[in-house]
Amino acid sequence: MPADPEQNEPVPTAPSPNGGEGGEPAPDTEATEAVLDEALLGGPRTLTVERLAERAGVDEQRVRAYWQALGLPLTEGEEHAFTEKDAQALADVFAFAETERLDDRALTTLIRSTGHTTERLVLWQVEALVEHLTRRFDLDDTSARLLVLDRLPELAPVLEEQLLHAWRRQLAAVAGRFAVEFSDARATAVDEHELPLPRAVGFADIVSFTQRTRGLGSSELAEFVQLFETSARDVITAAGGRVVKTIGDAVLYVADDVATGARVALGLAAAGGREEDVDVPPVRVSLVWGRVLSRFGDVFGPSVNLAARLVDIAEPTTVLVDRQTAGLLASDQRFALTAQPETEVQGLGTIEPVRLQWAYRG
Repeated sequence: MPADPEQNEPVPTAPSPNGGEGGEPAPDTEATEAVLDEALLGGPRTLTVERLAERAGVDEQRVRAYWQALGLPLTEGEEHAFTEKDAQALADVFAFAETERLDDRALTTLIRSTGHTTERLVLWQVEALVEHLTRRFDLDDTSARLLVLDRLPELAPVLEEQLLHAWRRQLAAVAGRFAVEFSDARATAVDEHELPLPRAVGFADIVSFTQRTRGLGSSELAEFVQLFETSARDVITAAGGRVVKTIGDAVLYVADDVATGARVALGLAAAGGREEDVDVPPVRVSLVWGRVLSRFGDVFGPSVNLAARLVDIAEPTTVLVDRQTAGLLASDQRFALTAQPETEVQGLGTIEPVRLQWAYRG
């Protein structure tokens, strides 16, 4: 039998918070920061805010607005906190704004989208690495974080390449959907008062989340939520839908047509109903077809609100749709629809839920 490559693997060492290896003095913090700056920022921090603005060719107020939109702290006074690459990045984005004639609102939205997304991405990736090293080398949390810090210069290039690759693939996917959906739009009259995008939208909500997670430690709770989100995302993607966001114990998804939305909803309900599938706990699921507004990586509109109400009244491992959505699915022989009792819902009045199931095939 081949030997386990990690059987006698030495545990890498990282600087102790109270001293170096073997009780030696801790390494110089400034030296550590210099190594990280060279690896992650492309060079030393030699510029103040004033000099950064000069190098980027814009006024200081615009630099401050950019940094705030990016979600990063901005130093004051004469502190040298910025690099030449920071100056180049600012010069490039403001030149782009000038060429495309972006107003401040559009530019801020673009910058904020990058900052918000990458902040969450970096936290997610770093925490994943900490968890991995904790398990791999049986380390405590602090030692694992110090080891991640020590290894960031060698890990960052790989993560950067994966980010660029994923971004390009996601952009290509959006472009492809636009090409299909709006190829004939120029010949079609558009009601400017309607929300722009017809979408199937729904929620999957974990049944008895509080009860299921009561007594879990922080790492166990994090693992439970991560497993749910990952498995739900896999089900949604495999059926042809897309995850919009996760909201604690729920996931919001969309699909480009109502039949795909139905497959997504039924897939989520089925996965949560299988006892052997421990990664997807029992869920309630909703689905509504309607027009939505897409902004800030989220979707808005009456159909989203209705889907949120429907999931609240759904039974575990079942899917509820509204009457209009049921009418669109009625001619599809793959699905079975069963009217449910009318229900009063705060803010929406009386709604007529319909249960969605796969049609019986003997």
